Formats: sequence, C-alpha cells, structure tokens
Amino acid sequence: MALTADILATYRGPAKVVSRFLAQGRNEVRGLLFILIAGVLMFVASAPFEAREAQLDPDGPLAVRLYWSAFFYIMIMPLLVYIFAGLVWLLSRVAMRRISGYQVRFSLIWALLASAPVFLLMGLTAGLLGIGAAAKAVGFLWLAVFGWFWVAGLLSADDAA
Repeated sequence: MALTADILATYRGPAKVVSRFLAQGRNEVRGLLFILIAGVLMFVASAPFEAREAQLDPDGPLAVRLYWSAFFYIMIMPLLVYIFAGLVWLLSRVAMRRISGYQVRFSLIWALLASAPVFLLMGLTAGLLGIGAAAKAVGFLWLAVFGWFWVAGLLSADDAA
C-alpha cells in the first residue's frame, strides 16, 4: 500500500495501520525512513513561517533560518524522538507492560508521520496569519491528532505483545 494511503487509513483507524506495520516484523530501516520523511515534511511546513519572520525581521536572513530549521527537523528531531521513545519504553517496563522498544519507537514515528498533513496546515496558517488564535487552534488540533495516533498505536502494540 502506498504511504499516502496508509496515512489516510490512519485517520480512519490508527490501530489497524500500526498493527499491520508491526505484523510485518521488525524493520528499523522503515522506521528511520519514516522519521526522516516526517522531518522533511515538518521542515517544509515551517518554511512559510520562517519566510514571514525573515520578512518582518531582516536581521535573520531567510537562508539562515531555513538552514537551522532543516538542521533541527532532519538531524536533531530524530535523535530526540529516539531518546523520548527510550524513556517511554523504560516507563512501560516500570508499568509491567510487554511492549518492545521497537514497537514504542515505531508507534511514535508513525504518529509523527501520519499527523504531518495537519502539521503542514499549521505551518501554512502560521505563515499566512502569524502566531495568533488560528495558528494556536491548528496547533492544538495537530497535538490532539498526534496524541490520538500515538496512543492508539501504543495500545495496538501492547495488545500484540
């Protein structure tokens, strides 16, 4: 199934999609590829806001803003995701859950990738309207969608374990 079809299917039932991916076995390359794709999409989503800020504040040129944004989303964010997934896995061990580190990692990565369309909308809103009520509302929507996908993925992985 195409990646876009999997993302659309996640909005109908996130647990089914994560279960299907996890049933295919452990595939670290897929997880790494998905986190890099999510990082690129988040970088693209941040570009309109960075362009707006560069226009309003000429002290920070657009090229520099885009460079650091790309560095964060493509290089640093995947590391932070892996560290956060490790902490969640440790907490799951304390809670006596049998979920594996890969399952925690993959459900978190998939939640980021599948919620990327809402993140793109948030970046567009922030770029066009600035940080205001609309951008905050879309940001809250992204956080809710991300949380829904991640919790559903974790519960699905825990049931499979």
